[in-house]
Amino acid sequence: QVKLVESGGGSVQAGGSLRLSCAASGYLASTHCMGWFRQAPGKEREGVAASNSDGSTTVTDSVKGRFTISRDNAKNILYLQMNDLNPDDTAMYYCAAAQRTTLFCLSVLKVSGVWGQGTQVTVSS
Repeated sequence: QVKLVESGGGSVQAGGSLRLSCAASGYLASTHCMGWFRQAPGKEREGVAASNSDGSTTVTDSVKGRFTISRDNAKNILYLQMNDLNPDDTAMYYCAAAQRTTLFCLSVLKVSGVWGQGTQVTVSS
C-alpha cells in the first residue's frame, strides 16, 4: 500500500514562492504516476501537474511557466516548485500516486490515485 505525506504549504504574499514535497512510502517504481492536485473552497479538485512514466511532465495551463514538478526517484519524493504565486492559487494541495505506467498520468491519477492528506497554500494580495 502506497502512502503519501505532503509538506511545505504555508501562507505567502502574492509574487512569493513555495516548494511542496510529497514523501511516498510503499512500492512505487520510477515509472509509476505521481502528481499534484488542488482544491479551493467551493470548487472541484483540479489537476495541477504530473510526472509521467517516460519522465515527461504535464502541467496545467493556469500554472505553466510558474510551477515546476520534479521527482527524486532515489528518495521517492515528488516536488512542486511554485513561483509567482497569486491569490487564485490558494487551495489545499494534494499529492497523488498510482501504480500505473502511462503518458497520461494526470487523468489516471484523478480516477485511480492514492491521495495524501493535503497541505494548505494560502496566497494573500
